[in-house]
Amino acid sequence: MVNKLDDVLRFQQTALSLRAARQELLASNIANADTPNYKARDINFASALQNALAGTSAGLPVAQTSPMHLDGNAGGTVLGAPVMYRKPVQPSADGNTVDMDVERAQFADNALRYEASVRFVSEQMRAMLTAIQG
Repeated sequence: MVNKLDDVLRFQQTALSLRAARQELLASNIANADTPNYKARDINFASALQNALAGTSAGLPVAQTSPMHLDGNAGGTVLGAPVMYRKPVQPSADGNTVDMDVERAQFADNALRYEASVRFVSEQMRAMLTAIQG
């Protein structure tokens, strides 16, 4: 019984985790809008979700040649999704590729979709509780 409940909510849990990670990337882009040579980053949410649900990782594993090496992330992946750089619409003189209009729109869209997912999970839990209680 618990396994079925877990399977029902696994998709939403994965989607929420990816949305939260993407929100952090977008917030980082906005915070570094004035940093010279900063490159705006993002993930492809749809492919990241497919890879996460399939249990595959798009990133390459780091080869550890010594047991003293750390399992670090050099910024190449977020929850198994490859981090990509945005192509600048309008180049800037200082090499920064953050376009605040694009970043704000992506941030708002991601926040709205995160909130919708939270509400969907809440409604699912309410429906399950009603079914259990009768």
